[in-house]
Amino acid sequence: MTESLALWMFAAVFVVLLSGFPVAFALSGTALLFAGVGMLLEHFDAAFLSALPNRLFGIMNNQTLIAIPLFVFMGVTLERARIAEDLLESMSGLFGSLRGGLGVAVTLVGMLMAASTGIVGATVVTMGLLSLPTMLRHKYDPAIACGTICASGTLGQIIPPSIVLVLLGDVISTAYQQAQLEMGIFAPETVSVGDLFAGALLPGLGLVVFYLLYILLVAWLKPNSMPAPQQTDRAPGFYLQVITSLLPPLGLIVAVLGSIIGGLASPTEAASVGAMGALFLAVWKKQLNRARMQEIMQNTTRVTSMVFMILMGAALFALVFRGFEGEEMIVELLSDLPGGTVGAMFSVMLVMFLLGFVLDFIEITFVIVPIVGPVLLTMGLDPVWLGIMIAINLQTSFLTPPFGFALFYLRGVAPEGISSGQIYRGVIPFIIIQVVMLGILSVWPQLATWLPTLIYGN
Repeated sequence: MTESLALWMFAAVFVVLLSGFPVAFALSGTALLFAGVGMLLEHFDAAFLSALPNRLFGIMNNQTLIAIPLFVFMGVTLERARIAEDLLESMSGLFGSLRGGLGVAVTLVGMLMAASTGIVGATVVTMGLLSLPTMLRHKYDPAIACGTICASGTLGQIIPPSIVLVLLGDVISTAYQQAQLEMGIFAPETVSVGDLFAGALLPGLGLVVFYLLYILLVAWLKPNSMPAPQQTDRAPGFYLQVITSLLPPLGLIVAVLGSIIGGLASPTEAASVGAMGALFLAVWKKQLNRARMQEIMQNTTRVTSMVFMILMGAALFALVFRGFEGEEMIVELLSDLPGGTVGAMFSVMLVMFLLGFVLDFIEITFVIVPIVGPVLLTMGLDPVWLGIMIAINLQTSFLTPPFGFALFYLRGVAPEGISSGQIYRGVIPFIIIQVVMLGILSVWPQLATWLPTLIYGN
């Protein structure tokens, strides 16, 4: 009976989330409702709820999570500083004369914006407003144009510095310590956000290469879908313009990632460097005034509050789920699956992929990963590899219809005449590419573990 209440609670929160109710209150409200029912039926110990203040204090006292508002501030500031506009103009001029060149330019700008902002919504909206009308004007197939913009915008999920990797780093670290304690290791090793940042570099760049190869292949096989514009003479000083537009974001990326990977700063300290660097760029480009600064602060506060409210709701949900012996049920379920560790990992990845059709990455990170993470790690999986696998899987949730957030972002700014069906068709090849990358990473986990081992010697 107790374990069945855990299942019913999980199903109930799933239904409430689909209804559109705010995530934080859906998690906490459902948990409190089922805790009350469990106490009435004498299947839940109220002592579990007494641990909530300590959980919340732990969240407030978590140094790693301080990086979230700083990275959000950095991303919002760079968006307002028109960095993407300068980059897109330069990259379009550099590659636009090639067949499929605009698609290449959009992908490269998406990669650079991902590495400098890490905010998917800002990247997709900015790229949609700036590049989609240009691509359509050059007779690009609308589906391919929309798919390229959505996919390149989601690179902020996997290319560090990424808010997803910061959140996953905290969750995976907790799960890894819990798994080691359950295995009788009372001096547990740790995994940091820096480990995940280093581990995500090669898979993230691999995705960019696959995106570019797909675009160039389509341009070659279907030239009418991505025609090359007529060659135009470049204005004097064009290459200097390209360099000056590339240097600011590249400098910021090197400062943030270099300080983390080089061991010079923690992710939180590096995030503060990024925030100050973004502020400096906004002042240098004369894009900062009192009204814009107020808007930046409001957006940063809004996003940060949402993340931490969801984290608090997830903490309460996890406590009640544990009180209903839900963790023991998950352990038994995954242990009994055919194929052992491989079967359990495949099942978890499949469930996360399917949940990505209806839930966003924060919900999956805070609800699913803390439940299945310790179980998978006790089976001997590498925590960095597991974190990167989950991150790429969560990236897919931004593209999968019908509720992929990147699709909604682009739909909101797309010109009239662009249908949802065209956007959906455009992202399907990129979803397949991401699934292929998951397969490659499962066969060669060294793609995620080699760089952290080289840098940190873990």
